[in-house]
Amino acid sequence: MELASNYGIISLIPVTVVIVTAVISRKTVEPLILGALVGYVILYKATFFTEFLYGFATIISENGWFVLVFGLYGIVIVLLEKSGGALGFGDFGTKVAKTRASSLLITWVLGILVFIDDYLNNLGVGTAMRNITDKHNVAREYLAYIVNSTGAAVCVLVPMSSWAILMISIYDGLGVQVNGSSYMAYVHTIPFMFYAWAAVLFVPLLSLGVIPLWGPMKKAQLRADEGRLFPEGSQVKQIGGFEDIEKTSMWNFILPMAVLIAVTLYTNDILIGMAVGFVVCILLFVPQKIMTLSELCDHSVEGFQSMVLCTGIVLSAFLLQRANGELGLTEYVISVAEPIINAKLLPVIAFIICSAIASFTGSFWGTMTIASPILIPLATTLGADTILVGGAIVSAGAFGSHTCFFGDAVTLASAVTGITNTDYAKTALPMIVAPAAVALILFTVFGFVL
Repeated sequence: MELASNYGIISLIPVTVVIVTAVISRKTVEPLILGALVGYVILYKATFFTEFLYGFATIISENGWFVLVFGLYGIVIVLLEKSGGALGFGDFGTKVAKTRASSLLITWVLGILVFIDDYLNNLGVGTAMRNITDKHNVAREYLAYIVNSTGAAVCVLVPMSSWAILMISIYDGLGVQVNGSSYMAYVHTIPFMFYAWAAVLFVPLLSLGVIPLWGPMKKAQLRADEGRLFPEGSQVKQIGGFEDIEKTSMWNFILPMAVLIAVTLYTNDILIGMAVGFVVCILLFVPQKIMTLSELCDHSVEGFQSMVLCTGIVLSAFLLQRANGELGLTEYVISVAEPIINAKLLPVIAFIICSAIASFTGSFWGTMTIASPILIPLATTLGADTILVGGAIVSAGAFGSHTCFFGDAVTLASAVTGITNTDYAKTALPMIVAPAAVALILFTVFGFVL
């Protein structure tokens, strides 16, 4: 692109603005919009505002599919939450959790089953299991660690979650496809999300005592063995979660999700899967009188509104990507990186850099949206495996969700278990070193193998 070739290092300014603003504000949408606006100022000078508005309008008109997917997704989440089906798992857990190990394993299994959203996961699993784990003297820091470990990490491993939809949209914008589908490209990425796999599989090994606790987490559990479940001097009030929602059969959660997954896999279209899942919720909840048709409509509006932020992130990211494309950011980064970066090391480098950005900014989705349009084309140019690099980027987002002590995931996991974010960071971060080390090794090895 002739226009892009003239900007060089200046093309880094919008991305730099995004990262710095995200660190300062700890927000996601605003830095993305500001970065895009800066890009349009560089590109169009005096007419930047008009071009910015028309550019945003074009992005919205071209991506109505994602607006519908996110809207239906939010609706299904709220309906599943309000149905009380997720809490039905708590009753099941009470019946079978006879030991500390079994209570921890059930917490882990619940975290896997409630995979559709990391917020719903943390809130639902934490609420359902805290009383059960309390009976077996599990430290609240340990419970928070397990709850958060099966949050974002599980969500990225299932191609029907909010995280998956985001990355599918990024793949679609970059033209990354397998068998003509960005959705299938994401499915092929899942085996290479090494940090997410390690984080999830690490929990049962700890629960069964195959791997012992260490560091501050070990001290916290020794304290809990004496009956002191909360950190010393803790005065945090745990959030209530779903106590105002009446529990119903766990099948009210399982059936809609099973149909949603089956239809998505059969049609290879998550929009159709979400729509059919929504219909199943209506057919299940209204006849059972779990909610009236009027209440279902109100909850649906609430669910659609809950995804406005996520939709804004995706559309703002596309706008930033458009500005960066006109500035020639990708071409510039490739021209600088190609002579000095070994293609075989790119996956592990991508994981390290993206993990650092996600952890320091608290913007996990923002990191994925900023990094992907740069690193994936770089992988193509260098001859690195594009899907493996995609796995590194997604893994880094999950890592950031687990390690950013001021991030939304850690805040929610801490609040639902009645500890502070600092308590979580002090005990959980040393534990997270192990799965992160496994991921570093695997990204290095597979970078040379593939």
